Amino acid sequence: MSFECIRFETGEGIARIFFNRPERLNAFNRQMLKELKTLLDQCAVDPQIRVILITGTGRGFCAGQDLTERKNENGELPRDLGKSLEENYHPLIRRLRTMGKPIVCAVNGVAAGAGASFVLACDLVIAAKSASFIQAFSRIGLTPDCGSSYFLPRLVGEAKARALALTGDQIDAETAERWGMIWQCVPDEELQSQSESVALKLSRKAPLASAETKKLLQQSPGRNLEEQLQLEGQTQQKMGMTEDYREGVQAFLEKRQPRFQGK
Repeated sequence: MSFECIRFETGEGIARIFFNRPERLNAFNRQMLKELKTLLDQCAVDPQIRVILITGTGRGFCAGQDLTERKNENGELPRDLGKSLEENYHPLIRRLRTMGKPIVCAVNGVAAGAGASFVLACDLVIAAKSASFIQAFSRIGLTPDCGSSYFLPRLVGEAKARALALTGDQIDAETAERWGMIWQCVPDEELQSQSESVALKLSRKAPLASAETKKLLQQSPGRNLEEQLQLEGQTQQKMGMTEDYREGVQAFLEKRQPRFQGK
């Protein structure tokens, strides 16, 4: 498939999505958001794809909304940003969180505004040492969106989340890792190989178990221990009925790598 704002590749069970507007630091425009939603929807139902790897081309990951696109032909800014979010961004964030396949995000440069929010919605985030993160909303008189006000406090705690959102200060990848905002910070030259290695590792896991694991972890914050124990029991009961579980145990006993089929 050919896209205007995204480069797309597949292989070894991995769908690779590259934001491809390097001249604009991969800032989101309507076309890019449309293409991204289309691709994610397709990946969700493609049985050949087990993992999604997302990164950017050029020197930035994603600078957020392309503000040059916001002005109309009269040079005026739109007033109803809530409508824009519900039509363009909210479906995207929901898709990332409900996707039954692991999403690895390789942050190769600056992630700002909605770009930073997008990162937080992914499952495993690996960032180059030169990457940075900016809750840029306060810099232009706006409030956090695309899930930032939900994800940040849960990842870094309320005190740090308030500071990041109110100041709009930029933090580097090492700080983001130390604060628990991302999983790993790696040397720039290792970002591609490390993210590919992680994606390949996940592609060899049992697909049904990966999907259910994501659900368990996402539902955990709203439940008490007893509720979560019950949910774990129900999920494990379902997993015990799968062919992948039988294959996993057999492979362990035979001291070989399992060949999971998603059944």
